[in-house]
Amino acid sequence: MRGRDDRSESLFSYVALEKRIPLDHPLRAIRRLCDEALCCLDARFEALYSGTGRPSIAPEMLLRATLLQAFFSVRSERLLMEQIDYNLLFRWFVGLPMDAPAWHATVFTHNRDRLMEADVAREFLGALMGLGKVRKLLSSDHFSVDGTLIDAWASMKSFRPKDGSGEPPGPGRNGERDFRKEKRSNETHASTTDPDARLYRKADGHPSRLCFMGHVLMENRNGLAVDATLTHATGKAEREAALSMLDRRPRNHRITLGADKAYDVTEFVGDLRQRQVTPHITVQGTVSSTGTVRKTAIDGRTMRHAGYAISQRIRKRIEEIFGWVKKPGGLTKTKLRGRSKVEAVFTFAIIACNLVRIPRLLAMQPT
Repeated sequence: MRGRDDRSESLFSYVALEKRIPLDHPLRAIRRLCDEALCCLDARFEALYSGTGRPSIAPEMLLRATLLQAFFSVRSERLLMEQIDYNLLFRWFVGLPMDAPAWHATVFTHNRDRLMEADVAREFLGALMGLGKVRKLLSSDHFSVDGTLIDAWASMKSFRPKDGSGEPPGPGRNGERDFRKEKRSNETHASTTDPDARLYRKADGHPSRLCFMGHVLMENRNGLAVDATLTHATGKAEREAALSMLDRRPRNHRITLGADKAYDVTEFVGDLRQRQVTPHITVQGTVSSTGTVRKTAIDGRTMRHAGYAISQRIRKRIEEIFGWVKKPGGLTKTKLRGRSKVEAVFTFAIIACNLVRIPRLLAMQPT
């Protein structure tokens, strides 16, 4: 018999929000991991907030909503709040009751900025990767490192002389500015939109652009990111960030570190050896115009072992992390200004990338 298109609405609903989400939905396993990691940060959250006054948005809700933005490639906080308002899956994952209104986008952003400025993202990543069942997935001996460029939310027209000289852009919303034959560098110029952005060129033949540089330390067993940071885009940033991330990892034995040829620098290799790190780095075989091959800092003792070839093959998996962060994670071009905020969003995207993969890896483990 044909059903009727009855437009009358019931005044009350007796179905719990929990019942609306399928038992086998992928976000259920992710939500359990998030809750376990957030429990480890409870004391940190208590220290961030005052004990008196009007309650703010729970930090756990803020972090889960930020992860949703990366999972589903939501391009703005305004659209995220719109989804949370009517999307039952989003509302369930965040932990917002069925009858509670969604937050205003500005209120959500201001509350989340407090967590970003407090470096909670890195602690969240550490808590997640420190869970007992997650630690079993990680290698404690073999790692890889690499960096990628994140375009800043700033136009090349905003890259102006620091002393205030130079002609301003023409009138109008998108005025023209002719900077041909003008010698520009990070020492003499800065962006008026985002002063933390740096002018950087990836390689010869590539255009210069205002950007930041994101860095990831990956373990080689399952290709999960165990640490992340974001720095100014400079020629030494990748090597300096690699040493910083290695120094943050507690260890008492020798490890290996795979990397591309940009890390084949004598000083950096020496720093690794002082830290009891075996450098499995690609040999820099650049040939000069005179036919001279650039001298490498990697000796034959390192390259003759089978582990060197394995590290060189596995280290390329770090590009999969960068690909996820930039496309689904929405960080091909950041939409925030200031290095601290961009670093927090970059780290949250790394956390989201790990959370997508960890439940499947756990399911494959023998029981």
